[in-house]
Amino acid sequence: MRVAFYAPMKAPDHPVPSGDRAIARLFMAALAAAGREAELICHFSSRDGTGDPSRQARLRAVGTALADRLAARLRRRPPHHRPAAWLTYHLYHKAPDWLGPAVCQQLRIPYLIAEASVAAKQAGGPWDIGFDAARQAVAAAQRIFLLNPNDAAGLTPHLAATAKIVPTAPFLDPTPYRAAATQRSANRRRLAHRHDLPAGDTWLLAVAMMRPGDKQASYDLLSAALNDLPATGWQLLVVGDGAHRPEIISALQQAAKGRLHWLGAQSPEAMPEIYAACDIMVWPAVREAIGMALLEAQATGLPVIAGTAGGVAGIVEPGVSGLLTPAGDVAAFAAAIGHLLADRPLRDRMAAAAAAHVLRHHSLGAAATLLDRTLTELVPAP
Repeated sequence: MRVAFYAPMKAPDHPVPSGDRAIARLFMAALAAAGREAELICHFSSRDGTGDPSRQARLRAVGTALADRLAARLRRRPPHHRPAAWLTYHLYHKAPDWLGPAVCQQLRIPYLIAEASVAAKQAGGPWDIGFDAARQAVAAAQRIFLLNPNDAAGLTPHLAATAKIVPTAPFLDPTPYRAAATQRSANRRRLAHRHDLPAGDTWLLAVAMMRPGDKQASYDLLSAALNDLPATGWQLLVVGDGAHRPEIISALQQAAKGRLHWLGAQSPEAMPEIYAACDIMVWPAVREAIGMALLEAQATGLPVIAGTAGGVAGIVEPGVSGLLTPAGDVAAFAAAIGHLLADRPLRDRMAAAAAAHVLRHHSLGAAATLLDRTLTELVPAP
């Protein structure tokens, strides 16, 4: 079975790494693992980040025309080369899906969504066009794979009578992270040599793009928390880059007092070894939807300290694979870091539990099974 795959915000082969791109790639990999042929059907980006109604109207016009052309092109294919279903990853008011519902209606194939949200407060606002499109897409979907449980309340009123929400645990392929964990000592030696790091200290790690909004708010909270940590015994490693790097690095340097090591942007292939070399993942996760870096860190055997926001509580087992603190609480976040810095046995237990937690609940295989079962319900084998 061929499945058309589309990501309206950022295509899975986009050159700039991000959590959104990573999850899109993982869904395509899960489809392949389920025995389906995932075809990236279009690169059209519908995102309007500024709330410009005129831009949204232009994107709607382009998307509507593109959907008609795409449907006509797909109809010209031999029947066995046409998609039997369509899966859109991540749509919301800033990046609605102008393609999937129209193409699926013309081809008479099931329309599925992975990660969608409908925020009622956007109705009548600057993203009203995108909001209405997102609402209509949700109404057209037969199945919605729900990665963030907090989105369910906004989706439910718009579902068709025969549609279903399919709870879906965020997932990854644990293979490269488990492999890196087996070489933890060697990875640590290499990183210590490359960046002149004291190997005997506890290495804290933060991984995120350096952009305005929620990411900067998380970095600001992390900087504030560093001021309450012990004066010695730890180092902070930061992976990420972006437009606000100068301000973010300056604040972290001032708070870390000589213990900050900026590693810049790193490729996805380099990340497992970096995770494996460190001791604790620290990220305040301000309004974080899922937090794939938190999942990757746990897969490598790092306990996680994060703020409770969005879907973070769904990927970190509090008190077992890490510690969660109230959203925006600087003192609680600093106290959690201090607690794990001081308690090495607890840190070791959480490290082992984190890797087991990901393998048991968040593996690519489990997602492939879920996708296979759902697609079989909608498109029975001939």
